[in-house]
Amino acid sequence: MSTVPFRRVAILGTGLIGGSFALALRELFPGVDLVGYSRAGSSERARAAGVVDEATTDLASAVRGADLVYLALPIGASIEALASVTQAASANALITDACSTKNSICRAAKDHFRGGARFLGGHPMAGKEQSGVEHAGAQLFRGAPYALMGLESDSDPRVQAFAQIVRAMGARPVWTDPETHDWAVGIVSHLPQMLSVALARVVADETDETGLPLSLSGPGLQDMLRLAGSPYDIWRDILLTNTDNVSRALDRLAQAIDFLRTNLARKELRLEFQAANGLYQQLRKSP
Repeated sequence: MSTVPFRRVAILGTGLIGGSFALALRELFPGVDLVGYSRAGSSERARAAGVVDEATTDLASAVRGADLVYLALPIGASIEALASVTQAASANALITDACSTKNSICRAAKDHFRGGARFLGGHPMAGKEQSGVEHAGAQLFRGAPYALMGLESDSDPRVQAFAQIVRAMGARPVWTDPETHDWAVGIVSHLPQMLSVALARVVADETDETGLPLSLSGPGLQDMLRLAGSPYDIWRDILLTNTDNVSRALDRLAQAIDFLRTNLARKELRLEFQAANGLYQQLRKSP
């Protein structure tokens, strides 16, 4: 992109996602003015590391004068912040979020944004099991889907400018609605997290005083348990705001496991492996 579509950007929540978005913006637009907000001091660490230019613990002062506000707080905190953001935001500002569920925050945003400042729900499908600005990186979103709540044909220049930024960061915009998004991530994101936690519980409970079976594990188990390293504090609000979809996904997984158990010694299991192999190859070929 040749011009800077947003000259002053407020990053509300300067952890892994907010910090990575700030670094990616700075890489694309070296002259962009970045201000970071946090309640517990992470914005000051982000400023010291050069992730943002300014740091503040006052939300209104961060938002005031910004033409792009990037909400990267936990879901509950993001929803709580909407009222203050609305009061401080300029009429031409675009407010977007990076929350992992969309139904709750988009519904709340409708009560606060009724003209002037525009809210665009968003969710970058990227992350790490480690949290914090120390693990942020400008390349975090590269190659990842980036869900945007709305229509690709939206004529608002602010929305189109943000979609261009997403593409310039190397991510792939996926336009959808909040309900569809929450159903989809319940299957492809939240279910894998729950499966990893459940697998970790089984392995921990089965491991005896000799260290077996854990001491015999190889890289396969490490790959399967990578998500088990994610902290509960990040997942609490996700599960609270997507309970029904996650519950249905777990029910579907339980059915699949029951089928495997029933067919452990039967040739029908070959078809399950073939289907699994096919999906894996499809994922490997995806952008």
